[in-house]
Amino acid sequence: MNGTKNIRLRKFKDHNMSVMEDMLAVEEPLEIRLVYGPIENRIRKSISVTMRTPGHDEWLALGFLKNEGVISQISDVLKVSFTTYHKGELNPNIITVSLKPGYLPDLSDMERNFYATSSCGICGKASIEAVQSYCMGQVSTHGQPIPISILSDLPSKLREAQMVFNATGGLHAAACFDQVGTLIMHTEDVGRHNAMDKISGCLLQSNKLHDIGQYILLLSGRASFELIQKAAMTGFPIVCAVGAPSSLAVETAEATGITLIGFLKQTSCNVYSHPQRIQHS
Repeated sequence: MNGTKNIRLRKFKDHNMSVMEDMLAVEEPLEIRLVYGPIENRIRKSISVTMRTPGHDEWLALGFLKNEGVISQISDVLKVSFTTYHKGELNPNIITVSLKPGYLPDLSDMERNFYATSSCGICGKASIEAVQSYCMGQVSTHGQPIPISILSDLPSKLREAQMVFNATGGLHAAACFDQVGTLIMHTEDVGRHNAMDKISGCLLQSNKLHDIGQYILLLSGRASFELIQKAAMTGFPIVCAVGAPSSLAVETAEATGITLIGFLKQTSCNVYSHPQRIQHS
């Protein structure tokens, strides 16, 4: 199974030891390189290294660039390719995104890390304002309210589709559903932010961002500020999480127009912002 690795381990239970095989989720680094500028003077730059589960790396790279404000549409991209070793073999852990000739992305905000994660000491208010400035007009205010009964079924639908998680128990997931609860796509990764970027990259590459106002995002774990920032950059109007949101995530959802739902279960959930998109009965 892609994204997994078989190992042998020693299992201790009831003071007895046995040797058995187990399946683990693969974790490897992915370096994202960017090529941009005029055709006669292309600039090549490494912009990110992230630990991820191999698979859908093209989506991951595109989604990362979209959610960092480097690109806004797929037409900004000339090609995406894996870098080659000196012997001509592909390096599966280095991916290069070449932008169309003449396109000059503004990398200044990304270079100085324009937002703050919940683990650092930069002012939360400044972080939200930075996201707002990038996401103005991204999140749709149109559309019919979604019945809560549709949302309550989403976690079980995602769980059924999580083949690697079911085998390893060691991955986060993100999923995109339509307004009647049909699963459009889902991704799995050891990094929750990578799973989110892969969703964004898939939507970008398949030219489905124009329908983003009709989609619902589901996160398999908690909702952090970083994930809500990425959801806002992509344009999701409704974000559901199986776990809890952070205070900065709720403030960011409120500021950017996202309906944020946490602790989503079959029989209950908490709506933290913009409840007008949810139909109670």
